[in-house]
Amino acid sequence: MNAPLNHPLPLLDLDVLRTFVAIAETGSFTVASTSVFRTPSAVSMQIKKLEDILGRAVFLRDARSVSLTTDGEMLLGYARRLLAINREAVSKFIVPDIVGVVRLGSPDDYGERVLPHVLKRFAQSHPSIAVDVTIDQSINLRRRMDDRTLDITLLTNSTGAANGAETLLTEPIVWAGSKGGCAHMREPLPVSVWEEGCSWRAGALDALGRQGRNFRVAYMSAHTAGQRAAILSDLAVAPLPKSFITNDMVELGLPDGMPTIGNYILAMLVTPDASAPVQAVADHIRATFESFKETGKF
Repeated sequence: MNAPLNHPLPLLDLDVLRTFVAIAETGSFTVASTSVFRTPSAVSMQIKKLEDILGRAVFLRDARSVSLTTDGEMLLGYARRLLAINREAVSKFIVPDIVGVVRLGSPDDYGERVLPHVLKRFAQSHPSIAVDVTIDQSINLRRRMDDRTLDITLLTNSTGAANGAETLLTEPIVWAGSKGGCAHMREPLPVSVWEEGCSWRAGALDALGRQGRNFRVAYMSAHTAGQRAAILSDLAVAPLPKSFITNDMVELGLPDGMPTIGNYILAMLVTPDASAPVQAVADHIRATFESFKETGKF
Protein backbone atom coordinates (compact mmCIF):
# COMPACT_ATOMS: atom_id res chain seq x y z
CA MET A 1 0.00 0.00 0.00
CA ASN A 2 1.40 3.38 -0.93
CA ALA A 3 2.09 5.82 1.85
CA PRO A 4 -0.03 9.01 1.80
CA LEU A 5 1.57 12.10 0.37
CA ASN A 6 2.28 14.06 3.55
CA HIS A 7 4.33 16.86 2.07
CA PRO A 8 3.14 19.42 -0.48
CA LEU A 9 4.97 19.70 -3.78
CA PRO A 10 7.71 22.35 -3.79
CA LEU A 11 6.93 25.78 -5.22
CA LEU A 12 8.95 27.04 -8.15
CA ASP A 13 10.61 30.41 -7.61
CA LEU A 14 9.53 32.86 -10.31
CA ASP A 15 12.86 34.67 -10.11
CA VAL A 16 14.64 31.39 -10.87
CA LEU A 17 12.23 30.71 -13.74
CA ARG A 18 12.97 34.18 -15.14
CA THR A 19 16.68 33.28 -15.17
CA PHE A 20 15.94 29.88 -16.73
CA VAL A 21 13.96 31.49 -19.58
CA ALA A 22 16.70 34.07 -20.15
CA ILE A 23 19.31 31.31 -20.54
CA ALA A 24 17.04 29.29 -22.85
CA GLU A 25 16.44 32.33 -25.09
CA THR A 26 20.05 33.55 -25.21
CA GLY A 27 21.81 30.18 -25.17
CA SER A 28 24.33 31.57 -22.69
CA PHE A 29 24.64 31.75 -18.92
CA THR A 30 26.85 34.83 -19.25
CA VAL A 31 24.50 36.77 -21.53
CA ALA A 32 21.51 35.79 -19.42
CA SER A 33 23.21 36.95 -16.23
CA THR A 34 23.41 40.46 -17.70
CA SER A 35 19.72 40.53 -18.61
CA VAL A 36 18.61 39.40 -15.12
CA PHE A 37 21.19 41.60 -13.33
CA ARG A 38 23.02 38.76 -11.58
CA THR A 39 26.54 37.41 -11.69
CA PRO A 40 27.22 34.28 -13.76
CA SER A 41 27.95 32.32 -10.60
CA ALA A 42 24.63 33.39 -9.07
CA VAL A 43 22.84 32.32 -12.25
CA SER A 44 24.54 28.92 -12.12
CA MET A 45 23.46 28.50 -8.50
CA GLN A 46 19.86 29.33 -9.43
CA ILE A 47 19.80 26.67 -12.15
CA LYS A 48 21.39 24.11 -9.82
CA LYS A 49 18.66 24.87 -7.29
CA LEU A 50 16.00 24.45 -9.99
CA GLU A 51 17.45 21.12 -11.16
CA ASP A 52 17.68 19.90 -7.54
CA ILE A 53 14.00 20.71 -6.98
CA LEU A 54 12.88 18.96 -10.17
CA GLY A 55 15.34 16.10 -9.92
CA ARG A 56 16.07 16.57 -13.64
CA ALA A 57 18.69 18.35 -15.72
CA VAL A 58 17.19 21.21 -17.72
CA PHE A 59 20.30 22.19 -19.71
CA LEU A 60 22.99 20.34 -21.65
CA ARG A 61 26.25 22.25 -21.21
CA ASP A 62 29.65 22.03 -22.84
CA ALA A 63 32.55 24.43 -23.24
CA ARG A 64 30.91 26.41 -26.05
CA SER A 65 27.15 25.99 -25.95
CA VAL A 66 24.07 25.58 -23.79
CA SER A 67 20.95 23.77 -24.98
CA LEU A 68 17.73 22.54 -23.39
CA THR A 69 17.19 18.92 -22.45
CA THR A 70 13.84 17.32 -23.25
CA ASP A 71 12.73 18.13 -19.70
CA GLY A 72 14.03 21.67 -20.12
CA GLU A 73 11.96 22.14 -23.28
CA MET A 74 8.87 21.03 -21.39
CA LEU A 75 9.65 23.35 -18.50
CA LEU A 76 10.20 26.33 -20.83
CA GLY A 77 6.55 26.40 -21.84
CA TYR A 78 5.38 26.28 -18.24
CA ALA A 79 7.91 28.91 -17.17
CA ARG A 80 6.82 31.40 -19.83
CA ARG A 81 3.17 30.92 -18.91
CA LEU A 82 3.83 31.27 -15.18
CA LEU A 83 5.82 34.46 -15.71
CA ALA A 84 3.13 35.85 -18.00
CA ILE A 85 0.40 35.06 -15.46
CA ASN A 86 2.49 36.65 -12.71
CA ARG A 87 2.94 39.85 -14.71
CA GLU A 88 -0.76 39.95 -15.52
CA ALA A 89 -1.80 39.39 -11.90
CA VAL A 90 0.64 41.90 -10.39
CA SER A 91 -0.24 44.52 -12.98
CA LYS A 92 -3.85 44.44 -11.76
CA PHE A 93 -2.64 45.91 -8.46
CA ILE A 94 0.55 47.82 -9.22
CA VAL A 95 -0.55 49.16 -12.61
CA PRO A 96 -4.29 48.39 -12.61
CA ASP A 97 -5.00 50.22 -15.86
CA ILE A 98 -2.40 49.72 -18.57
CA VAL A 99 -3.56 52.04 -21.31
CA GLY A 100 -2.32 52.28 -24.87
CA VAL A 101 -2.52 51.17 -28.48
CA VAL A 102 -0.58 48.18 -29.79
CA ARG A 103 0.05 47.72 -33.51
CA LEU A 104 0.01 43.98 -34.24
CA GLY A 105 0.84 42.32 -37.56
CA SER A 106 -0.15 38.83 -38.67
CA PRO A 107 -0.14 36.69 -41.83
CA ASP A 108 -3.63 36.10 -43.20
CA ASP A 109 -3.88 32.47 -42.10
CA TYR A 110 -3.36 33.22 -38.41
CA GLY A 111 -5.17 36.53 -38.64
CA GLU A 112 -8.31 34.67 -39.69
CA ARG A 113 -8.04 31.51 -37.62
CA VAL A 114 -6.29 32.43 -34.38
CA LEU A 115 -6.31 36.17 -33.71
CA PRO A 116 -10.07 36.50 -33.09
CA HIS A 117 -9.80 34.07 -30.16
CA VAL A 118 -6.59 35.66 -28.87
CA LEU A 119 -7.87 39.23 -29.05
CA LYS A 120 -11.24 38.39 -27.50
CA ARG A 121 -9.58 36.96 -24.39
CA PHE A 122 -7.03 39.77 -24.29
CA ALA A 123 -9.77 42.41 -24.40
CA GLN A 124 -11.38 40.77 -21.38
CA SER A 125 -8.19 40.93 -19.31
CA HIS A 126 -6.88 44.27 -20.66
CA PRO A 127 -9.91 46.39 -21.61
CA SER A 128 -7.86 49.62 -21.69
CA ILE A 129 -5.47 48.41 -24.41
CA ALA A 130 -6.54 48.81 -28.03
CA VAL A 131 -4.98 46.45 -30.58
CA ASP A 132 -4.76 47.58 -34.22
CA VAL A 133 -4.21 44.60 -36.53
CA THR A 134 -2.46 44.62 -39.91
CA ILE A 135 -2.80 41.53 -42.14
CA ASP A 136 -0.07 41.05 -44.75
CA GLN A 137 2.57 38.62 -46.02
CA SER A 138 5.41 37.82 -43.63
CA ILE A 139 8.02 39.52 -45.81
CA ASN A 140 6.01 42.76 -45.76
CA LEU A 141 5.31 42.49 -42.03
CA ARG A 142 9.05 42.24 -41.37
CA ARG A 143 9.57 45.44 -43.38
CA ARG A 144 6.85 47.17 -41.34
CA MET A 145 8.68 46.18 -38.15
CA ASP A 146 11.91 47.62 -39.56
CA ASP A 147 10.04 50.83 -40.42
CA ARG A 148 8.63 50.95 -36.86
CA THR A 149 5.03 50.96 -38.06
CA LEU A 150 4.30 47.77 -36.09
CA ASP A 151 5.04 46.92 -32.43
CA ILE A 152 4.61 43.13 -32.71
CA THR A 153 4.19 40.78 -35.62
CA LEU A 154 3.71 37.09 -36.26
CA LEU A 155 5.83 35.66 -39.09
CA THR A 156 5.85 32.33 -40.92
CA ASN A 157 9.00 30.81 -42.35
CA SER A 158 10.04 27.40 -43.63
CA THR A 159 13.74 27.70 -42.80
CA GLY A 160 13.86 29.12 -39.27
CA ALA A 161 12.77 32.03 -37.13
CA ALA A 162 13.67 35.44 -38.52
CA ASN A 163 16.62 37.21 -36.93
CA GLY A 164 15.61 38.42 -33.48
CA ALA A 165 12.26 36.57 -33.56
CA GLU A 166 10.97 34.10 -30.98
CA THR A 167 9.67 30.73 -32.20
CA LEU A 168 6.09 30.11 -31.06
CA LEU A 169 5.28 26.95 -32.99
CA THR A 170 6.88 24.43 -35.34
CA GLU A 171 4.40 22.37 -37.34
CA PRO A 172 4.31 20.17 -40.47
CA ILE A 173 2.92 21.57 -43.71
CA VAL A 174 0.70 18.92 -45.34
CA TRP A 175 -1.36 18.57 -48.50
CA ALA A 176 -5.07 19.19 -47.95
CA GLY A 177 -7.79 17.84 -50.19
CA SER A 178 -11.56 17.64 -50.08
CA LYS A 179 -12.93 14.66 -48.17
CA GLY A 180 -13.93 12.15 -50.84
CA GLY A 181 -12.36 14.34 -53.53
CA CYS A 182 -10.21 13.32 -56.47
CA ALA A 183 -8.25 16.48 -57.29
CA HIS A 184 -5.01 14.78 -56.19
CA MET A 185 -5.49 12.11 -58.88
CA ARG A 186 -5.61 14.52 -61.82
CA GLU A 187 -2.80 15.16 -64.28
CA PRO A 188 -1.36 17.68 -64.19
CA LEU A 189 -2.04 18.10 -60.49
CA PRO A 190 -4.20 21.18 -59.78
CA VAL A 191 -2.64 23.16 -56.94
CA SER A 192 -3.98 26.11 -54.98
CA VAL A 193 -1.27 28.36 -53.54
CA TRP A 194 -0.65 31.78 -52.09
CA GLU A 195 1.13 34.61 -53.84
CA GLU A 196 4.90 34.73 -54.43
CA GLY A 197 6.87 35.10 -51.21
CA CYS A 198 4.78 32.65 -49.15
CA SER A 199 6.93 30.03 -47.39
CA TRP A 200 4.17 27.39 -47.71
CA ARG A 201 4.01 27.94 -51.48
CA ALA A 202 7.78 27.64 -51.88
CA GLY A 203 8.00 24.44 -49.82
CA ALA A 204 5.07 22.80 -51.60
CA LEU A 205 6.24 23.60 -55.13
CA ASP A 206 9.80 22.55 -54.30
CA ALA A 207 8.47 19.20 -53.04
CA LEU A 208 6.52 18.65 -56.27
CA GLY A 209 9.62 19.56 -58.26
CA ARG A 210 11.76 17.03 -56.39
CA GLN A 211 9.11 14.37 -56.98
CA GLY A 212 8.95 15.20 -60.69
CA ARG A 213 5.19 15.63 -60.49
CA ASN A 214 3.50 17.63 -63.23
CA PHE A 215 1.30 20.34 -61.76
CA ARG A 216 -0.46 23.55 -62.62
CA VAL A 217 -1.42 26.45 -60.38
CA ALA A 218 -5.19 26.19 -60.74
CA TYR A 219 -6.14 28.63 -58.03
CA MET A 220 -4.24 31.48 -56.40
CA SER A 221 -5.37 33.52 -53.42
CA ALA A 222 -3.71 35.58 -50.72
CA HIS A 223 -6.46 34.65 -48.26
CA THR A 224 -7.10 31.46 -46.33
CA ALA A 225 -10.81 31.60 -47.17
CA GLY A 226 -9.94 31.37 -50.86
CA GLN A 227 -7.70 28.38 -50.23
CA ARG A 228 -10.46 26.60 -48.32
CA ALA A 229 -12.91 27.27 -51.16
CA ALA A 230 -10.56 25.68 -53.71
CA ILE A 231 -10.03 22.63 -51.50
CA LEU A 232 -13.66 22.04 -50.51
CA SER A 233 -14.92 22.42 -54.08
CA ASP A 234 -12.33 19.79 -55.13
CA LEU A 235 -10.84 22.21 -57.63
CA ALA A 236 -7.32 21.73 -56.25
CA VAL A 237 -5.16 20.51 -53.41
CA ALA A 238 -3.29 23.01 -51.25
CA PRO A 239 -0.47 23.08 -48.70
CA LEU A 240 -1.74 23.86 -45.18
CA PRO A 241 -0.42 23.55 -41.62
CA LYS A 242 -1.49 20.21 -40.19
CA SER A 243 -3.60 21.91 -37.51
CA PHE A 244 -5.59 23.73 -40.23
CA ILE A 245 -7.07 20.46 -41.55
CA THR A 246 -10.79 20.47 -40.70
CA ASN A 247 -13.36 17.67 -40.65
CA ASP A 248 -14.39 18.37 -44.25
CA MET A 249 -10.81 17.90 -45.50
CA VAL A 250 -8.32 15.04 -45.66
CA GLU A 251 -4.57 15.06 -45.28
CA LEU A 252 -2.91 13.64 -48.40
CA GLY A 253 0.45 11.92 -48.14
CA LEU A 254 2.77 9.43 -49.81
CA PRO A 255 0.08 6.73 -50.18
CA ASP A 256 -1.93 9.29 -52.18
CA GLY A 257 1.03 10.11 -54.41
CA MET A 258 1.74 13.42 -52.69
CA PRO A 259 5.28 14.34 -51.59
CA THR A 260 6.30 15.32 -48.06
CA ILE A 261 6.67 19.10 -47.78
CA GLY A 262 8.37 19.64 -44.41
CA ASN A 263 7.85 21.94 -41.45
CA TYR A 264 7.22 25.62 -41.08
CA ILE A 265 7.88 27.93 -38.16
CA LEU A 266 5.56 30.52 -36.68
CA ALA A 267 7.57 33.19 -34.90
CA MET A 268 6.89 36.45 -33.09
CA LEU A 269 8.95 39.60 -33.41
CA VAL A 270 8.60 42.29 -30.72
CA THR A 271 10.01 45.80 -30.91
CA PRO A 272 13.14 46.06 -28.69
CA ASP A 273 11.85 49.00 -26.63
CA ALA A 274 8.45 47.43 -26.00
CA SER A 275 6.07 49.41 -23.80
CA ALA A 276 3.96 47.80 -21.07
CA PRO A 277 0.94 47.39 -23.39
CA VAL A 278 3.13 45.77 -26.05
CA GLN A 279 4.67 43.41 -23.50
CA ALA A 280 1.19 42.49 -22.27
CA VAL A 281 0.08 41.53 -25.79
CA ALA A 282 3.29 39.55 -26.36
CA ASP A 283 2.83 37.64 -23.10
CA HIS A 284 -0.76 36.84 -24.00
CA ILE A 285 0.27 35.49 -27.41
CA ARG A 286 3.02 33.35 -25.83
CA ALA A 287 0.59 31.87 -23.31
CA THR A 288 -1.93 31.15 -26.09
CA PHE A 289 0.53 29.11 -28.15
CA GLU A 290 1.93 27.26 -25.14
CA SER A 291 -1.63 26.23 -24.31
CA PHE A 292 -2.18 25.15 -27.93
CA LYS A 293 0.86 22.87 -27.77
CA GLU A 294 -0.72 21.06 -24.81
CA THR A 295 -4.37 21.00 -25.83
CA GLY A 296 -4.33 21.32 -29.62
CA LYS A 297 -6.95 24.06 -29.32
CA PHE A 298 -6.79 27.86 -29.47
